[in-house]
Amino acid sequence: MKEEKVILVNDKDEQIGLMEKIEAHEKALLHRAFSVFVFNSKNELMIQQRALEKYHSPGLWTNTCCSHQREGESNIDAGKRRLMEEMGFTTDLKETISFIYRAPFDNGLTEHEYDHILVGEYEDDPKPNRHEVADWKWMSLEDIKEDMELHPDDYTEWFKIIFDKYYKHIQQ
Repeated sequence: MKEEKVILVNDKDEQIGLMEKIEAHEKALLHRAFSVFVFNSKNELMIQQRALEKYHSPGLWTNTCCSHQREGESNIDAGKRRLMEEMGFTTDLKETISFIYRAPFDNGLTEHEYDHILVGEYEDDPKPNRHEVADWKWMSLEDIKEDMELHPDDYTEWFKIIFDKYYKHIQQ
């Protein structure tokens, strides 16, 4: 399997290097990432439950998909690529907000990302890659917010952070 590299960035999202993904997470170095939020016509968000075989946060609920851009790849192209790899479909995406966050995990890894939230619309059922996704569902933002407050341990650390940022953004 080809070694996956992430794009190391400074706090202005300017590329300063490349590093193998696991090493960057072990060292908690700031790197570029994206998070895709796909909505249906009822304004429900498609969320996924991470596959149980994932190396961190297995079985937890999170946004439609997320990953890291490859060198020379635009945020939109990266989002579409990963949406197809994880959820088995693609759709038009648009960039919304971006911000830096840091989320340490019990396994010693840390997500320290300059995250770009990409938003799209889709009406059909996805065809998830079972090595990536255990389950999926549509939920309203209000229901997600309420469920996160009641059951925070059911959601990925990064989704709690990015959901809050996005929710505040759309409330303005």
